[in-house]
Amino acid sequence: ELSSGINAEYGYEGYRPGQYVRVTLEGVPCEFMDHLDPTVPLVVGGITGTEHQMGLLQTRFKRHRWYPKILKNQDPVIVSLGWRRFQTRPVYSIQDHNMRQRMLKYTPEHMHCHSTFYGPLAPPNTSFIATQGSTDKKTSTFRIVATGVVLSLDKSIDVVKKLKLTGTPYKIFKNTAFLKGMFSSVLEVSKFEGAMIKTVSGIRGQVKRALSAPPGAFRASFEDKIKLSDIVFLRCWVSVDIPKFYAPVINLLTADKTWSGMRTVAELRRATGETIPVNKDSLYKEIERKPQAYRPQVVPKNLQRSLPYKTKPKLEKKRKKQLYTTKRAVVLEPGEKRLTTLMQQLLTAQKESDKKKAAKKKVERAKHQQEMAKIEEKRSSKAKQERKKFYQKNAKKDKMEMD
Repeated sequence: ELSSGINAEYGYEGYRPGQYVRVTLEGVPCEFMDHLDPTVPLVVGGITGTEHQMGLLQTRFKRHRWYPKILKNQDPVIVSLGWRRFQTRPVYSIQDHNMRQRMLKYTPEHMHCHSTFYGPLAPPNTSFIATQGSTDKKTSTFRIVATGVVLSLDKSIDVVKKLKLTGTPYKIFKNTAFLKGMFSSVLEVSKFEGAMIKTVSGIRGQVKRALSAPPGAFRASFEDKIKLSDIVFLRCWVSVDIPKFYAPVINLLTADKTWSGMRTVAELRRATGETIPVNKDSLYKEIERKPQAYRPQVVPKNLQRSLPYKTKPKLEKKRKKQLYTTKRAVVLEPGEKRLTTLMQQLLTAQKESDKKKAAKKKVERAKHQQEMAKIEEKRSSKAKQERKKFYQKNAKKDKMEMD
């Protein structure tokens, strides 16, 4: 009866601080007992029912200011969240003014961003830290790569990235055109029906329907008639899949108490000796544009007859042979020759006179600037003396008042 009463009391109140209890754990791996180190204390804690579930966590994430590198999107990190320590692959994003979660390739400098990763759920406002590499990695730099806090456990987290597709027209009917090269199948076209498109010249349009052939071709309508040389592009946003990767850190199940998880892309390339792949399309190069050949404007003859004379086309056709007027030599008469020589002499004299006037004006301007500099120097020295006298007078007056 006494023992049952004590058990009932413990069931209501719980165990008081300082009491010894025996805890029975079920489902413990045998490796844990094989490699148990009595000198390492074990801390026992409890978690709520929600924390047993797995899902996507949206967190506020910031790279630690002492960590020398920036973090790459979807590179594995070890997260210490609550009672758990696990490896996951976060997707970094930033919230735009219209509440859109735009994906980031790297973590920003000295600024928070959002990270979304897969793992055991935790209550909002739960803080965590993140490290990178294995548990036994000895580095000369600061090991904590980032810190953060859980924001929400929303399953409908949508992280998007920008996508730009280009295509070219192959058939044009007034304000309608058939385009190809933008999509590869009818299914892709059906996903983007009604999307807004635009040409490089600024003519806006809309995706209408897919065509049976060639694959990926579609019909589009535009504000104005486009040309075969136009390039049509489509700007859109596509969702990014969050990788559902979760690897708990099990260093206590090994003999040497070390654990190595997934390596980053940089570590893999360093181990295999591979270089960073270079995409030729991403390199900067000079743009070579062919000169556009426009057709000559042709005015019908019936329309030319009804036009007034000043608006009629007067451009002559290019002659294959030169006229005799361009070939003949011009021989001046004696009177014309004297007039030409006189005009040349007058122009030469005028140029020489203008040159002398400019040189004289330059000398006068320099002299004037020197005089103004002297006047300014005298004025500043006089103002300095007056200020000195004023301060001396006020200092004596203040001293007399204090006495």
